[in-house]
Amino acid sequence: RAFRKNSMKYIHVAAVVNSEVTQIERRMELVRLVSHNTHKKLVSCLQGQLGTDTEKRHKKLPLTGLSQTMQEGGGQLGDESLIGKMMDVCGEAESRLATELMQHELQLERDILDPLNQLAEVEIPNILKQRKQLAKLVLDYDSAKTRWYQATKSNNQAMAAKVDSLKDEMEEALNKVEICKDQLSADMYSFSSKEGEHARYYVMLLEAQADYHRKSLAALEAAIPTIQMQQDSWMEKPAFGTALEEHLKRSNREIALPIEACVMMLLETGMKEEGLFRIAAGASKLKKLKAALDCSTSQLEEFYSDPHAVAGALKSYLRELPEPLMTFGLYDEWIQASNVSDPDKRLQDLWVTCDRLPKTHKANLRYLVKFLAKLALDSEVNKMTPSNISIVLGPNLLWSLAEMAAATSVHVVSIIELVIQHADWFFPDGKTSQPKTLLFSVLSEIRSDSVGQKRKQNYRNIYSACCFIGMFIPDAHTSALQCSICSFDSVKHKKALQQDNDPKNTSKSTSEWLKKKRPSQNLKMAVHDQKPSNVTKLKLFCREEWTRIPPS
Repeated sequence: RAFRKNSMKYIHVAAVVNSEVTQIERRMELVRLVSHNTHKKLVSCLQGQLGTDTEKRHKKLPLTGLSQTMQEGGGQLGDESLIGKMMDVCGEAESRLATELMQHELQLERDILDPLNQLAEVEIPNILKQRKQLAKLVLDYDSAKTRWYQATKSNNQAMAAKVDSLKDEMEEALNKVEICKDQLSADMYSFSSKEGEHARYYVMLLEAQADYHRKSLAALEAAIPTIQMQQDSWMEKPAFGTALEEHLKRSNREIALPIEACVMMLLETGMKEEGLFRIAAGASKLKKLKAALDCSTSQLEEFYSDPHAVAGALKSYLRELPEPLMTFGLYDEWIQASNVSDPDKRLQDLWVTCDRLPKTHKANLRYLVKFLAKLALDSEVNKMTPSNISIVLGPNLLWSLAEMAAATSVHVVSIIELVIQHADWFFPDGKTSQPKTLLFSVLSEIRSDSVGQKRKQNYRNIYSACCFIGMFIPDAHTSALQCSICSFDSVKHKKALQQDNDPKNTSKSTSEWLKKKRPSQNLKMAVHDQKPSNVTKLKLFCREEWTRIPPS
């Protein structure tokens, strides 16, 4: 009866262990395996040597080696070299990154790697050893039970005398099983309850990495302004492919170096060269000249003998500008102005568009156009008429963002041709106002006694002048206009003006006002009156008059 009771108790203990602990035991074995693998891979991600002291670890980091190499290179190149300055600043930044990396890896080792290793190699294996110990105790109990059972059934006097001692031995073995089973269950339950703490290691890993990257980013952001300032302060930058404003600001110039240098060389040796800007230069010579201009060298004597290379470099500079010299922003206005059918109005619109160019672009375009106009004066020798020049250079001075079709190039060519032909009008020398320059040229063609076709051209000239005067009256240009165009007797003019403004004469019609004096006198009076309405009346009158005169 006692044997059966103890056997049932043993079976009950084994059943309890299997049902409550086995599932935890299986998960614990998996946790041990994945923790071991994670520890191994994480160690392989470290750049420093695990377990070494701080100083030695810092020296062994690849970033430390990179930092030392950069700083040594910067010292060899010196402050005269931009690369040397950059390497020195970068070397300091890499050194700070190496320090941050070392601190990060020390934190990983202390807070994550060591606990993971403790869990996978110490804690879980110790618990699993208790499971093996329990199995051994169960076997010991089973052996003691068998001996006790055989003694109770034996007829041997000696064996019968040992029944009590064997019973005590069996109960002691059973007690050890109970103790081991309880300890094992407690350890496994404790492990299960601490799973959240173990999972915290992975949260800490991401937090540590985030903190490391934030500190590294802060170190880089602190270094970037310094190195960018070194870059921006360096004056020796390529001119080709650089925005005009940036190049002028950096070099403290008003005219871009490639434009001025090429124009000066061509003025000396290229004005009589046939096919200038049209005949291609040798590729190697052109490349060498562009490189020489990029580094702002003054050793350009060898290129004076090859004007085609100089012209090619100038064309290349204009084409490689990020924004054309005549700008993207005014592209549509240039094209619209070129489409105006009336020649005088077309010139007027082109001048207005040209006047809206940014100051730097206008100054450089003026410099270039003046040179091209001078080149065209020798067209009988160099064969480069304004038309030919505009064909080869026009696409390099104005293009659209969308690189429009060839039809648009025709407009560009016509624009450049007109600008070259009227270079002194678009870009007058000195401080002479544009309307004044126009009137000097127009008034020189006005004749008071013209008849027939001469009279028709006379009306056209006055009409052209009115188109421009109407844009500037009343404004600051009026006083200059008054002084420049009125050569007739001022007293006589004042009397006529007083007569025109007499209230008694207000009933006079427009045609009477216009026909009272010759058109040239009406033009002068309209300017003195500072009345846009009178200029408009005169303009319309002249247009009507020249259309009435039949062609010759």
